[in-house]
Amino acid sequence: MNENLINYTLHLADNALILGHRNSEWCGHGPVLEQDIAITNISLDLIGQARNFYQYASAIMNKRNMSSNSSAQELDEEVSEDSLAYFRDSPDFKNILLVEQPNGDWAHTILRQFFFSAYQYLLFEQLRKGKDEQLSAIANKALKEITYHQRWSSEWVIRLGDGTEESRSRMNKALTDLWGFTGEMFIPSEDEIQMINKGIGPDVMLLKESWMEKVKEILSEAVLVIPINSYMRSGGKVGNHDIHLDEILSELQSVARAHPGAKW
Repeated sequence: MNENLINYTLHLADNALILGHRNSEWCGHGPVLEQDIAITNISLDLIGQARNFYQYASAIMNKRNMSSNSSAQELDEEVSEDSLAYFRDSPDFKNILLVEQPNGDWAHTILRQFFFSAYQYLLFEQLRKGKDEQLSAIANKALKEITYHQRWSSEWVIRLGDGTEESRSRMNKALTDLWGFTGEMFIPSEDEIQMINKGIGPDVMLLKESWMEKVKEILSEAVLVIPINSYMRSGGKVGNHDIHLDEILSELQSVARAHPGAKW
């Protein structure tokens, strides 16, 4: 049970951390100052969510280690939010492939955020009703932020899709490039299945219909059409990632790995 709960919590944390880091790459490069600040604040929201999940996962892991027959050296090396974020390798990360995709242009970044926020809102709406009090509290706290993320990204999807010929062309390109990564959100991993059985996490397959309704509503306003017959990529939840995650971690973890154990 503990291993499944740890992996599930890491999955939630990794999604938020990796997308937060991707969005942070826009800091100082946004199309206008106001939106530069907006995408940076969304990054901070996501990284804050990741911290909460990592703190919970590390607490469970340390409690497990204390109750096991771990060596004295292993017990001295407590797991922390920092060690989970900075000292795991790509195969250890359980985020979906969508969140690690490159920023591309503004259209790609906006659409990626919208797809994820629409999913995360539905997921956390159910997660806050689950039996795990800590996960429920984190989800409940994050929902206000996610509501804003979804509204903000929705407005930009509509603005770009129903804008100029250039902006519509870029949105169509983003839609073609990213749609094939959306299916993984609704394919439950073994850890998610165990959380469903324990009444902790929602059945992600049951979220797909509501997610599609929201996506179709926004894309219709944006005068955009969902691609057909797209091949759906998956594997991120079980550690099978693109080279993109290695590139992210190389930057994200560089300082911590160069100075392990340093205090700031």
